[in-house]
Amino acid sequence: MATHLRIVGLVQGVGYRDAMCREADRLGVTGWVRNCRDGSVEAIVDGAPRAVEAIIAWANRGPPAARVTGVSVSQASGSFAGFEWRRTE
Repeated sequence: MATHLRIVGLVQGVGYRDAMCREADRLGVTGWVRNCRDGSVEAIVDGAPRAVEAIIAWANRGPPAARVTGVSVSQASGSFAGFEWRRTE
């Protein structure tokens, strides 16, 4: 089942999207990630339940330079062929 993530804190300008793309590829998770104009990062992740749980746990840490203060998780819909970096919205 697809899951929507909203990640807040110091998550832009620290390589968060690149690192999430690498982690998603490593875990076999599909979906997308993008920066939001409010300074947060938004992602849709989909895959095996354990892989989705693993990327949510990773999202709470992020790459070394990030300082994540919160991740909201909700259901989403969609089907994805891979994991991509999308433009800011």
